Amino acid sequence: MDVLIIGGTGLISTEITRQLVDAGHDVVCFTRGETDAAVPDVVEFVHGDRDDHEEFVAQVGDLDVDCVIDMVCFDADQAKRAVDAFAGEIDQYIFTSTIDVYSRPLDTNPVTEDAPREPPTSEYGANKAAAEDVFVEADGKAFASTIIRPWSTYGDQGPVLHTFGDGTYFLDRIRKGKPIVVHGDGTSLWGPCHREDVARAFVNAVGNETAYGETYHVTSEEVITWNQYYEIVADALDAPEPELVHIPTEQLLEADPERRHLLENHTYYATVFDNSKARRELDFEYTTSFSEGVSRAVEWLDAHDKIEPWDSERDDEIVDAWREAMGAFQSIVNDEA
Repeated sequence: MDVLIIGGTGLISTEITRQLVDAGHDVVCFTRGETDAAVPDVVEFVHGDRDDHEEFVAQVGDLDVDCVIDMVCFDADQAKRAVDAFAGEIDQYIFTSTIDVYSRPLDTNPVTEDAPREPPTSEYGANKAAAEDVFVEADGKAFASTIIRPWSTYGDQGPVLHTFGDGTYFLDRIRKGKPIVVHGDGTSLWGPCHREDVARAFVNAVGNETAYGETYHVTSEEVITWNQYYEIVADALDAPEPELVHIPTEQLLEADPERRHLLENHTYYATVFDNSKARRELDFEYTTSFSEGVSRAVEWLDAHDKIEPWDSERDDEIVDAWREAMGAFQSIVNDEA
């Protein structure tokens, strides 16, 4: 098929582009032209701004495509303009959404695709949910719509996430044996999925009539605790067992507001997502273990000198303050006993 990717040079979309070509599709990427990506030479690029709607419509109007994969639609307005641009011109529109559309914490796990979306986890999730609604309404009228909701995705270049975000300094902390801050007691769940596996589901959705009008989770099937997560990272670094310092999540949110985004909107919650629909209809497979994937990421980060020094952030200050506070707490309790 002839496939247009809006995006095509990002974490997931670069791999989608490669796999589409390997599967025999003809691929055009519409991008701003600001990011280089290692994709096959046969891929055609069109540079522009999707939010310059008249120019965008003119540019994509010159293309003969059967399917659009939209990696960079973030709200209902962009979705409506996409419907306007492609209505009646293509067979299928694949929209990249997110598990952030869900209200969390959820009443039941694992989460299925029909779980409540009100209120969403974040503003980002709310905007993605509104965009989903536009494509659901357009399904069968403007084109067939397919919605895919990834979770935590990484590649051979990372990101390797942690309690405070995606800064690579924490890898150096583990390597140097420095204490690692862990939110809560470390038993909440997380599930990174390598982009090769996520991309394969997108590719298998292209032209797949079973996927028309459907929504899918494409997430990890190796759901691990954060304690296990850091132990696996330490193994990848050939480092000693990490010294984990557990601090209540609510305290971390107050103590370090500048680095609270990931913690507040994502890692705060223990959630498991049901991929059975994607396994059944998109042949989704989880083939890259986190141990293998993070080892590849660490190797790349080391080779490209991308790991920041262990003391780049104020983690030691937070650890010391917590230990001092806990020491005072225990002293008071013991004195009153």
